[in-house]
Amino acid sequence: MAGANEAVQATNDDASLCKRCAVQLGYWDDPYISLFVPKYERKTPEINRGYYARTKGVGMFIDQFMEVGENCQIVNLGSGFDTLYWRLKDSGRNIVNFVELDFPNVTSRKCYFIKRNKILLDKIHAEDGEVRLSSTDLHAANYHIVGVDLRNIVEVETKLVEAEIKFDLPTLFIAECVLIYIETIQVQRLLTWLAKTFKSSFFINYEQVNMGDKFGDVMLQNLRARGCLLASVDASKSLDTQKDRFLQSGWDGAKAWDMVQIYGMLPAADRQRIERIEFLDEQELLVQLFQHYCIVVGWKGDTFKDIDIT
Repeated sequence: MAGANEAVQATNDDASLCKRCAVQLGYWDDPYISLFVPKYERKTPEINRGYYARTKGVGMFIDQFMEVGENCQIVNLGSGFDTLYWRLKDSGRNIVNFVELDFPNVTSRKCYFIKRNKILLDKIHAEDGEVRLSSTDLHAANYHIVGVDLRNIVEVETKLVEAEIKFDLPTLFIAECVLIYIETIQVQRLLTWLAKTFKSSFFINYEQVNMGDKFGDVMLQNLRARGCLLASVDASKSLDTQKDRFLQSGWDGAKAWDMVQIYGMLPAADRQRIERIEFLDEQELLVQLFQHYCIVVGWKGDTFKDIDIT
């Protein structure tokens, strides 16, 4: 189990390096990723476009949630070195509370970077508040990082309470390539607990889909070779199985799109801009990649049921 956990935690480093590369090349703006990932490694054009689609696609749903929800809070599950809090703050968005959860080994490294960077620290300081830091956790006025194993729901609840989460406020949950590494029954328990506990909520899940074909088999083999077992890959067979995971866990509704659909719905002018950054030799490979990733959304209550890609 320890080895599998370490392999999953290493996916944060891979994803962060990929984001760093795409930002460096100008796919999107993120002035904070380099503060967590100082090293720059060139990635292939299809990986860069894939991360562009992922970041912009997830961002499209975050924007809609924040337009609809008032006095809202965000919980980022398996957040890694994500910089969303700082980017939202720069955009002037009002967030009541923002909580990041990840393995303690990951959160301790993030806390270390924040503690040593004045730009990051200044952004989380409130005029009358203090920043409390331990080896794995950080608590500021409306920003919290907590180290926790998402499979331990009792501990998750305790950590959310410590982070001053209000269970009666509209809440956005974000998970990017996180749930698939957790055993099916434990994902079911987590989603069921969230659906019961947060009456007005919206969940954005980005991860693999259509894993039953040859391309999916190759992806699985590559991940296994790195020690990453996709413990709940059964939910990634199709868009329907992705939606069913939420519906069977007590969520009121769910929708799902593969990344071909998501990419096609992003602003045409921005797509044309990023397609000029690098020449892409194998368009078919990009389409195959997009066909094997998806965004799934689930909701509780009526407030967020109309959020869509159109």
